[in-house]
Parts: sequence; C-alpha cells; structure tokens
Amino acid sequence: MVDELLQRKPLFREKRAAVNPYRILVLIVLILAAIWVWRGVQQGAIKPAFYPTPTPTRSAASYIEEAEAYFLAGKIYDPDPPPPAAPRPDAIDTYQRALAVDPNNAEAWARLARIQTYSSALLSNDPKRLERLTEARQSIDRAVELAPDNSTVRAIRAFVLDWYATNPLVGEEERQDLLAEAQTEALQAFQLDQNNALALAFYAEVLLDQLNWTQAEQYAAQAVQLDPESMDAHRVYGTVLESTAQYNRAIQEYLEAARINPNLTFLYLYIGRNYLRLKLYDRALEFFARAANINAQLGVKDPLPNLEIAKTYTQQGEFFIAARNAEKALSLDPTTANTYGQLGIIMIRARNYEGALPVLKCAVRGCTAEENEAAQNLVAEGLLESSVAVEGLPLTNLTVAYYYVEYGTVLAFLSRPNQNYCPEARQVLNEVKSLFSYDPVLMNIVADSEGICNRLESGQIYSTTATPAVAPTPEATITPTPMP
Repeated sequence: MVDELLQRKPLFREKRAAVNPYRILVLIVLILAAIWVWRGVQQGAIKPAFYPTPTPTRSAASYIEEAEAYFLAGKIYDPDPPPPAAPRPDAIDTYQRALAVDPNNAEAWARLARIQTYSSALLSNDPKRLERLTEARQSIDRAVELAPDNSTVRAIRAFVLDWYATNPLVGEEERQDLLAEAQTEALQAFQLDQNNALALAFYAEVLLDQLNWTQAEQYAAQAVQLDPESMDAHRVYGTVLESTAQYNRAIQEYLEAARINPNLTFLYLYIGRNYLRLKLYDRALEFFARAANINAQLGVKDPLPNLEIAKTYTQQGEFFIAARNAEKALSLDPTTANTYGQLGIIMIRARNYEGALPVLKCAVRGCTAEENEAAQNLVAEGLLESSVAVEGLPLTNLTVAYYYVEYGTVLAFLSRPNQNYCPEARQVLNEVKSLFSYDPVLMNIVADSEGICNRLESGQIYSTTATPAVAPTPEATITPTPMP
C-alpha cells in the first residue's frame, strides 16, 4: 500500500508554463539591440544622453558684448584676408553674428548701423563708402521697424541718413531730401526722450550739413552738456567747431571724445588734421603716429594713419620720409587706389615725374599686377608677398579729380616726339573738364597741360628742363575734413 502511494504522482504539484517561442524571439532582438548600442557608444557613433555639443550655442547678448569690446578697442572694421587665411573678427562681423542668433533685436540692429556708418570713412572710394552706408540704412530701417518708438533708434537713423546724404555720389535733390528726413528723425528722437544727447548731437550734425552753423553749434554744445560722457556728442561738437575754423576748441572736443573711447583711431586723425591747420606739425605727427600704433597693436591693416603722416611730411618738404610712409600705407593695403594717388602726389612734389606716372596710372586707370611697379618694388624690399592688380578710381569727387589732372599733367610733360603720351593726357583732362569745369585751379592746370601737347604736336621745340604746372593739393587731399 505504501509502495503504491509512493509511486503515485502528486495531485497538487505546480503546473509549469509552456515555452513561448515569440517571447524568446523578442528577448533575442533586445539583446542584439543592446549590443549594437553598446558598440556604437564605444566607437563614438552614438553620444550618451546629455553629452555636451561640440560647439555650444552662444547667446546674442554675448556676441553684442564682444562687438562692443571690438568697437571700444578701435577694431571697427578689419577686412578679411583672402582664403585660406583665417578671417579677422571685428565689431561689424560680431554684431552680424548676434543678429543671426536674435534677428529681432532692435538695439543690436541700431548699434550695427552706427558702426557701419563710422566704418564707411575707412573705405577707399566713394562707391564702396556708399555701399557700406546702404547697408547701414538697411540695418537702421530694420531697427525702426522693430522699435519705432525708441528714441535712440530714431537718433541713429538721423545719423545714418545724414552721412549717406553727404556722399558725393548722391545727387543734390536726393541729398536735400535725405537731410530733411534726417532732421525729422532727430527731432522725433528728441520728442521721444528730451534727455537723449544723441538726438541733439545728430540733429546738430544735420544742421551743419544744411549750413546752419549757428544752430548747429548751439545744439552740439547742449548735447555735450546733457551727456558729458558721450563720445558721439563730443565728436559732433568738434566737427562743428572745426567747420567754423575754431581749430583749438575742436581739438579739445576731440580729445574729450578720445578720453571716453581712447582706442578709436579716427579721433586721433581728427586731432592731427586740426593741428595741421594750425601748422603744428610735430603735434599732428604725434597723433597720427598714435593712431598707427593702435592699429599695429590690434593687427588692423588700415593705411590712413600712415597716409596722414606722409601728407604732413609733404607739407614740410620732407619728400623722402613722406614717400616711405606712403609706401608703408601701400604695403598695408596694396589694392586701394587712393593710396596710389597719394603716393603719386608726393612723388610729383619731389619732382619724381617718371616715378609718379605708373603710380598715378594705377590710381586713375587701374593697373595689372605686371604693370604695378610700386607693388613690385615693395615685393623686392620684402614688404609685400606679391604684386597685385588695382582698380582705378571713378571720377566722383574733387580729390580724385586732382589725381586725374596730375596724371594728365605728367603725361603731357613727359611726352616727346618719339614717345607721345598726349592722346591719353587729353582724354584724361577732358574727363576732368566735363565734370569740374567750375573749379578755376583745375581748369588752369588743364589749360597749361593742353598747351604742352599743342606745342609738341605743332612741332615746336619743347624744353626738357621745364617744370610742369602742378596743381596745389586740395585741402581734401592734404587735410581732409572729418568723416564723412
């Protein structure tokens, strides 16, 4: 009986579940997926959760702070070198990066427009300056669209329109319309905030360009009183005083502007130019050299300070050192035609007419790298890596007209029966006559140069010891007025 009970299977044992093949398949798939993920992490193909991105996203505010730092350091605009060289950051580039992150930031658009306007005077010719001012108008119009009741935005728009209006490529009718619009913007800015010194300062600058000197001085002085720490207010007041020949007072205002923003090189150029008007050459050279040193420290390749040094030495009759400084300016920016024009003027003053001819050709007509003798000389001296082509200056203003007339004069003077440059000389001089017939100095030089060609072509004996009639360098060339 017992044996029978032991052999009998228990009635209440646990029932085992049947094997499910689908569950096994799912588990196998999960195991394989885990192995694949693990291998991806090990090989770097898959990043763990919350792993930092390789290039962290920057905020617009950080870009704006960096842009302001560049502006205060004097690095407003530094053109990038050709590839593969790395681009050189500056205030304009950095503001544009900020706006790429936050395109609806009205303050950033307004600040960019202000800096674009200032930077326009650092460019080499009127078309490029007008292009930069057009960009500034686009920036400030966007700012007004985003913040139409912001007093500072309106004030900066007055500033942009005023500088745009004074570009020589803008016609007289458009110029007057733009100045009227700028005046309206400045007044609206002041109505929105009567404590806004920028509104008063830029209103004064508009009045100055409308030839309302008394009112301009009055409002510029009020702007400085309202905000003694405004660089723009002191700059405008200095500009007004300079325009009314109050050079010592203008210098003091520019010095105050430089105290507030000590690395803005254009302020030192203003100061130096006013010392030149007072014929205090050593003081002028001191401030031009200060601007050149700031650029050297920042790595900014701006030829303007060295050009101003060259002009100063030219006025003193120190032509050799003047030419060396002009060549230094050329090595910093070898593609700028204006620099070739200045170097040509210096060579003419030094009676180096043969040397002036190819340099002025680059300035007026442009030249290929093979024709560019000045750049080739710099290459030979180790100051330039290779010769470059230069695009000639369009005949858009009085300063360029003097380059043209000097080029035509040298062509006529160097003409001989066996090497006659007079056809080219006449063509250049005719271009000057067609646009600047109202200028008596230019027309006298044109007449003298045409007389040389007339005598040569009529078979008269031409004295090789004669001195060509050289146009006195206009004030805009030796001591240009402040920007714009």
